[in-house]
Amino acid sequence: MATRIRLKRQGAKKKPFYRIVVADSRSPRDGRFIEEIGYYDPCKEPAEIKINEEQAVKWLKNGAQPSETVRALLNKAGLIEKAAVK
Repeated sequence: MATRIRLKRQGAKKKPFYRIVVADSRSPRDGRFIEEIGYYDPCKEPAEIKINEEQAVKWLKNGAQPSETVRALLNKAGLIEKAAVK
């Protein structure tokens, strides 16, 4: 099963709020997911990012591929280096 770490959109119209989830790559954006590992709120100033480091590193080491946006968020949190992912 190919797993992805990606954003799940929530919140009201024009006020997005995202949960960072691990999901099967075939499931829809806001559909089924395996585990929630954090959240991202771009509406706050500065943007609020909360990621469970242990879970994120575990999933990255097990082969889950982050989306481009999540990869940037993980870089900001300094987790890409911990997991030694390209």
